Amino acid sequence: MTAQSKAGAITDNPEISVCVIVAAKNAADTIAAAISSALRDVHVTEVIVVDDGSTDGTSEAAEKANDGSGRLRIIRFEVNKGPSYARNHAIACSSAALISILDADDFFIPDRFSHLLATRDWDMAADNIAFIDQRWIGHLNTLAIPRFHPQSWFLDLPTFVGRNISRRHRHRCELGFLKPVIRREFLNRHNLRYNEKLRLGEDYDLYTRALALDARFQIINNCGYGAVVRADSLSGQHKTDDLKQLADADKMLLESGTLPESAGEAVRQHERHVRSKYYHRQFLDTKAKKGLVAATAYGLRNPPAILPIVRGVAMDKFDDVVRLFRRAPGTPPDPPAPRYLFPGPTQ
Repeated sequence: MTAQSKAGAITDNPEISVCVIVAAKNAADTIAAAISSALRDVHVTEVIVVDDGSTDGTSEAAEKANDGSGRLRIIRFEVNKGPSYARNHAIACSSAALISILDADDFFIPDRFSHLLATRDWDMAADNIAFIDQRWIGHLNTLAIPRFHPQSWFLDLPTFVGRNISRRHRHRCELGFLKPVIRREFLNRHNLRYNEKLRLGEDYDLYTRALALDARFQIINNCGYGAVVRADSLSGQHKTDDLKQLADADKMLLESGTLPESAGEAVRQHERHVRSKYYHRQFLDTKAKKGLVAATAYGLRNPPAILPIVRGVAMDKFDDVVRLFRRAPGTPPDPPAPRYLFPGPTQ
């Protein structure tokens, strides 16, 4: 079946048509693989790429992945506007019943949407994620992604928020990494879109607000999303103010009165966690720019910041000591095997 005939077959059933949105900045090396993985899926009727102010030929690289089916559209911003704005713009330009986000350096595992759409009693549906070291790129055909048992469950708001508090020195497994397929009708009914002030945690914020509106968020164990782990990923290069904006988004939600009582404490814990990281980062920024005296004065002027600063500095010093006693690296180790967001029994 050709790409055109595949797309046409799904168009006949618009309720299961999927628009894949790729917001990209300087992703020329990876975006073609991401787009190709989306276009291979028969449920995908639209792929909208938003080149968000790239300077490396991202748009041209994206066009090389065009399969001629007419499903790919590339929109270019001359000035970077952030992932939330780019995704909202793509949603406004699309028409498919279902919305799916794909990061520009990630990929879909074949037949992803067939598994996600096997049931329909949900507003959002996400699957397991394989976190894959970037050194495996180019050798993905040698990786064996296990077939997990396809059991499903529904995610509640306190569990989701609680699973977004990161732990130092542990693999990051926050549920904000989930990339669900979302019903456009649910987004429109509740006037839900990405918070355009956020350049960090925009997925977490949208999912939290959706769950506060009683979204049915289904999770399946089947692994359908490949997240490439890179040392230089944009998500790991956030600014100090990005932390403040995320903490403020939690605060606004707490003050909105829309949260069920059972979820309020979880959101408060998340807000404190993120704001503590902001205080620590702000102290370090002030120290780097103006010196220790100015950084200390910043802490003393902000009593809630004192404990997070002291704790953060102490943990940094502990890490420095640990690194001193580590052996000098020898031959670089082989890339680690993939790890999974939901480890579980395989078929």
